[in-house]
Amino acid sequence: MNPMLTLNLQSMVQLHFFVFRRRKSWIAGLIAACLCLLASSSGLAQNTALAEKLVDRWVYLSVNLQGEREPDHALSILRRAKAAGYNGILLADYKFHVLDRVVDRYFKNIKAVRILADELGLEIIPAVAPFGYSNGILAHNPNLAEELPVKDLPMVASKGIAIIDTRWKPLANGSFEKYDKDKAIGWDYQDGPGSLSFIDTKVKHTGNASLRLEHLSSVEPKNGVGRLIHKVHGKAWRQYHASIWIKSDAFEKSNEVRLMAISPSGRTLSHSFVGVKPTQDWTLHHSVFNSLDNDDFTFYCGVWGGTTGKIWFDDVRLEEVPFVNLLRRDDCPLVVADENDKPYEEGKDFAQLSDPRLGNVPWEGEYEVFHEPPRLTILSGSRIADGAKLKVSYYHTATIYEGQVPAALNHPDVFRIVDKQVRGVERLLSPKSYMLSHDEIRIGNWGSAAHREARTAGNALADNMRQTVRLVRDINPKARLCTWNDMFDPHHNAVEGPYYLVNGSWKGSWEGLEPGMTILNWNSEKADESLAFFEQRGCPQILAGYYDGDPKSIGTWLKKAKDLKTLRGVMYTTWVNKYDDLEAFARVAWGGE
Repeated sequence: MNPMLTLNLQSMVQLHFFVFRRRKSWIAGLIAACLCLLASSSGLAQNTALAEKLVDRWVYLSVNLQGEREPDHALSILRRAKAAGYNGILLADYKFHVLDRVVDRYFKNIKAVRILADELGLEIIPAVAPFGYSNGILAHNPNLAEELPVKDLPMVASKGIAIIDTRWKPLANGSFEKYDKDKAIGWDYQDGPGSLSFIDTKVKHTGNASLRLEHLSSVEPKNGVGRLIHKVHGKAWRQYHASIWIKSDAFEKSNEVRLMAISPSGRTLSHSFVGVKPTQDWTLHHSVFNSLDNDDFTFYCGVWGGTTGKIWFDDVRLEEVPFVNLLRRDDCPLVVADENDKPYEEGKDFAQLSDPRLGNVPWEGEYEVFHEPPRLTILSGSRIADGAKLKVSYYHTATIYEGQVPAALNHPDVFRIVDKQVRGVERLLSPKSYMLSHDEIRIGNWGSAAHREARTAGNALADNMRQTVRLVRDINPKARLCTWNDMFDPHHNAVEGPYYLVNGSWKGSWEGLEPGMTILNWNSEKADESLAFFEQRGCPQILAGYYDGDPKSIGTWLKKAKDLKTLRGVMYTTWVNKYDDLEAFARVAWGGE
């Protein structure tokens, strides 16, 4: 019997005999005692019944088992997990995706983890098929990233290369040399000139002035915003590069500094982090974005959620720069044509074009926000005469936040890479379950195949999941398959409206889920709707709770899920490798010690 249950029963019995002794009628006392005991036991039975429904009690463990200290850390987490009543480890290791490149030490370490897990009775659930955070796939071929289109970019042949032939107006006064007191002239809007934004003639990168932000927490205590805004009359389907020089001094919210473009409909076109440090000398920062179907957009330079410290901006630029992170593959064609759409031939009229820094800096599978792009070079003897007008169309990828790039959902070469990865994991672990890591896929469905087949983004993702399931089933027919909820949840990321840089919506993606697939649900904000949706579809659900906050929050979520027939378990989920609350989470969820 559960020790906590035994203790509570003993306490209640003592209480009821006390009531019995105080009453004149021993019958009345006995009846009262029985009624109270029955009511209390009923509540305990409900809690015990809920805990018994938690068949899967998992820990999310993200590690690099090739590291020197990581194996010991992983083994320690396994021992603690077992002692607290967990029975499964969702193991996310980037090295699963590059097993052909690891050193011998890695295989020794993963073997040690498997042996200990077996001894402790812990199931290992490996995370594979990383669609969304796809560095492990793209390390094998960076050209397999999801794409954004540039269409009919006007260029002109000039002295052996093609240069952009455009007449749009760049930013006015990006160097802040023109000003009226603390107001930068030429910008359409500036937050708090003279109260939180100041023209600084003493600290500057070049010229005679810069713009300084400070006092954000006192002037803008609610939102902490300090922004410069410029309306841009550009062109649809173009690739833009924004850059800025920034200096900071103890600036508390440096990670909230942004260079952003927003469409007239309110769609954010740029999502990459700028990467400012709290204190730094003058440093150049970049953002690259595609205007998509917008001729006009609003350009933002500033900080959101700022508090204390100082930050200086100078030499802000916005320009069209083609071929940054240029993709070259069969369904992302490069087309160079004349003004009448007659195509020129690569290798004959112009040199082979590729981006040598695509997806390999600082290492394979990692993409830079910006670098100097390759040039389109006119070959000797080309049909392209000097001064000829060109139309150039191509595809490129872009980074989201801290370098996130998703893999192409439906390219056969992607599945060949994933197949090889899963087979390697199968040899290492022979798992009973696999985690298909479809999560936060933020670019998608812009390629030529999408237009040719007139498919929706939701169709594309559903097809991807079906293919991924078939792939794993061919390797391990009996494996239980799991995935995150968000990309298949109409109350999460599979929403009706636009999602990040996706063409269309992910609506209908859930049709690709295999019947009975286990859903790791992290949609606590809309728990009622999300839990009910997957309950209706008959999907077993594991609540992926915690997220480095209050471990007691899983108790609130479990109360909402207590009547679900599909509730199967909970998972201690940390994104920052914080395992301090591993035991506290277990105590709340099932009374684990």
